[in-house]
Amino acid sequence: MPELPEVETVVTGLKPQVVGKKIVGFKDSGKNLRYALPDFALLLQSPILDVTRRAKYLLFHFENGQTLIWHLGMTGQFHVLPTNQAEAKHEHVTLTFQDDTSLRYRDTRRFGYAGICATDGLSKHIWLSKLGVEPLTADFNAKHLQLMLKNKKISIKQAIMDNAVVVGVGNIYASESLFRAGILPTTASQTLSLQKLKKLNHNIKDVLIQAIKAGGSTISDFVKADGKPGYFSHSFQVYGRDGKACLVCKKPIQRIVQNGRASFFCTKCQS
Repeated sequence: MPELPEVETVVTGLKPQVVGKKIVGFKDSGKNLRYALPDFALLLQSPILDVTRRAKYLLFHFENGQTLIWHLGMTGQFHVLPTNQAEAKHEHVTLTFQDDTSLRYRDTRRFGYAGICATDGLSKHIWLSKLGVEPLTADFNAKHLQLMLKNKKISIKQAIMDNAVVVGVGNIYASESLFRAGILPTTASQTLSLQKLKKLNHNIKDVLIQAIKAGGSTISDFVKADGKPGYFSHSFQVYGRDGKACLVCKKPIQRIVQNGRASFFCTKCQS
């Protein structure tokens, strides 16, 4: 599933291709995504003012005060293509612009979903209202982590993947951040000292920034808006490297399953 760096990469790629354009037509494949599709007629003839991100949601802000909210699910992709270009397989939504280009949404598994909301009511929308702080803002710091974790009796890996604590730190980046911070993913979250939390906070930010600069991580289906893969997977130090030598100490990387998700770590470098 695309995580925060992948969604941020998509936002960056789409902005110059769609901002200022008006939707003059739309069509869909007749198949719902995870939920029924919204009424795209609400967006007709109104220019796109901006494309932003909240957690793993793409937000297309329109001049008429509406925002199109889109989650990519596991296999969702956006492409901006000439309107007369033939539809590709698994293309489920086409939003046509006035300049004979169109925004195409492809989704093999159809786990993505979309909705439309008044822009001034976004913070109260059911998909967004309970989200925690953004990890790349000043609000996400060691003191925030200490406050949020003090009564949590779960592992630190689970805690930093909890969207009520901090948004967008998915499975890949949680494993990588914990390795760099020297913290085992199974550590009880409420037992970490402020010093350890400072180190973790720094490394979460650093890993996410590095991943965004690399265009995200392509594991299976993710591609950027230009159709190219992300390259942060070449920088993985633990994720997907179980049985291979730790790049720091040479001990084999371990793999366990926590709450249905694989965790990767080094028993010597992390404690």
